[in-house]
Amino acid sequence: MKRKTIQNEVSYEGVGLHKGDIVKLKLIPSEKGGIVFRRIDLEPGKNEIKLDIENTFDLTRGTNLKNEFQAVVYTVEHFLSALYILDISDLIVELDGNELPIADGSALEFLKIIENVGIKELKEEIEPIIIKKPISITVDDKHVIVLPYDGYKLTYSIKFNHTFLKSQMAEYEVDLNTYKTEIAPARTFGFDYEIEYLKKNNLALGGTLENAIVITKDGVMNPDGLRFEDEFVRHKMLDIIGDLKVLNRPIKGHIIAIKAGHAINNEIGKIMKNL
Repeated sequence: MKRKTIQNEVSYEGVGLHKGDIVKLKLIPSEKGGIVFRRIDLEPGKNEIKLDIENTFDLTRGTNLKNEFQAVVYTVEHFLSALYILDISDLIVELDGNELPIADGSALEFLKIIENVGIKELKEEIEPIIIKKPISITVDDKHVIVLPYDGYKLTYSIKFNHTFLKSQMAEYEVDLNTYKTEIAPARTFGFDYEIEYLKKNNLALGGTLENAIVITKDGVMNPDGLRFEDEFVRHKMLDIIGDLKVLNRPIKGHIIAIKAGHAINNEIGKIMKNL
C-alpha cells in the first residue's frame, strides 16, 4: 500500500466535546513525517505532537495525545477513525485549541471534508500490521482478541447494566463502503445521570443533543431518535478504528472486542505495534 495525504488545504471550525471551546482546524498536505498535530496557539518549536501510541495519555473518556513539552490535543479518535478508512498516513493538523471539534458526534463530517478535498497517493509504501497468530488482552471484564485474517474485520459486543441500553453486538468487514454507511454515522453517547458528574469535572462542556446521544432510563433525549437501533455498538466500532490509528499503519486481522474502551484498545495497540 502507498502512503497517502490530501490534495489541498482545507479548514473546519467547531466546538470541542469535553473542553467546550470553539476550535479552528486546518488540514495541510504533507508528503512525509506521518500525522502531526500543530497547536498554533502555543510557542513554535514546542507545539507539535506526532501521532504515535507512545504519545497517548489519559484514556478514560477519549484518546488524547501530548508531547514532551506537555502540549496536548484531546479527543482525536473520531477524526483518526476517518483518517484510517481513507488511508491517510501523512498530514499536518493545525489547531488553535487543545481539542478536535466534535462535529455531530460521529465521523461523517471528517470523512466528507477529506473526500471533498481529494486524496493524493505518495511514492513511498507503508507496511501493514499483519496478524499472524492470535493475541489478546483482558482487563477485568473487558477483552480484546485479534486473530489472523486476510482483510480487516471487526466484531464488537457491549453490555450495560441499564434499563434501556443492555447488550448489542455487530460485525463488519471494515472497508470504505461499509464504514461510510454502517459505522461513520454512529454518534458518541452518554447517560443522563453522568451529566452532572462530567460537568463538575470539566468534561462534556461542549456536549449537546446536536453532537451526542443522551440515554435516559427508557430511551434517548434526542428528539430525532437514533440513526440505527444498535447505534451504540457501531460507535464503539468507530472508536476502536480511531484508537488503533495511533499506530498509523493498515491492519490485517480480525479484532473481537468485548466491553472494550479507549484504554484497553490502546493496550492491544501496544502489542500490535511490536509484531
